[in-house]
Amino acid sequence: MAAGAGGAALGRAALAAPLVLLYYGFSIGITFYNKWLMKSFPFPLLVTLLHLLLIFGLSALARALARCRSGRPRAALSWADCLRRAAPAALSTSLDIGLSNWSFLYVTVSLYTMTKSSAILFILLFSLLFKLEEVRVTLLLVVLLIAGGLFMFTYKSTQFNTQGFVLVLCASFLGGIRWTLTQILLQKAELGLPLSISEKLFRFHEAGMLFSLEICILFLATRLLGDRLSLLNWLGFAVCLSGISLHVILKAVNSKGEKALKLHKEASSDPDLELLLRHTERGEEEEEDVETPQQH
Repeated sequence: MAAGAGGAALGRAALAAPLVLLYYGFSIGITFYNKWLMKSFPFPLLVTLLHLLLIFGLSALARALARCRSGRPRAALSWADCLRRAAPAALSTSLDIGLSNWSFLYVTVSLYTMTKSSAILFILLFSLLFKLEEVRVTLLLVVLLIAGGLFMFTYKSTQFNTQGFVLVLCASFLGGIRWTLTQILLQKAELGLPLSISEKLFRFHEAGMLFSLEICILFLATRLLGDRLSLLNWLGFAVCLSGISLHVILKAVNSKGEKALKLHKEASSDPDLELLLRHTERGEEEEEDVETPQQH
């Protein structure tokens, strides 16, 4: 049994390794590519328009292929739902991407990466406004750590550009609106889109991958593009990451607590399920009682 489980785990790891490398390659590559593109073709809004048109075409193609394969019609929104619910998220997304591309005309890759990470502050802000989050002391600590880290990173930076910094900050603000509206949109079960928020589909909880990705971008920016970072800048980066890490940990703990509460509520409404849970818990306790003398 153990050998079989180990072999299955190795098999999954072998399959996941190329995907992780592709994720790192594309994520890092797109940042440096956009910086290079804005230097050689300084028309950020036109680039954004072409980018979104391409996404629209590929999405339409994917929907058509899925419909041909399954033989079932895909989920569709009425024009009223598109204008009232989807349009605000789409508008904030296009402005987020457009301003991000525009900022590359003025800022370094390292400053862009750090400032863009402040989007989590605006996500928290709009989550509180839309009552997706509750005000807690720990959230205030997260805000202070991320904001303080960003201040330390930009303080007396020799490559700081005010215009570019404001563009990235506006993009982060719009990013907060974008992801909050997207979450609200995709949680509407009546729209037929709940599959899109599956954690298996996006896996946003993999915080370690996000942190290592940011570190790789900053390291490559200093080595390949000559970005200059002082000790204070790196310390600010570490403080900012600690705030993001704390937020991810809190989200994970809250998510587990909500799942456990939901399970107990379902059990209380279903006598058979409650009996099964009690039987499982009793069996686990008996196993622990048996294993404890053997360990001593």
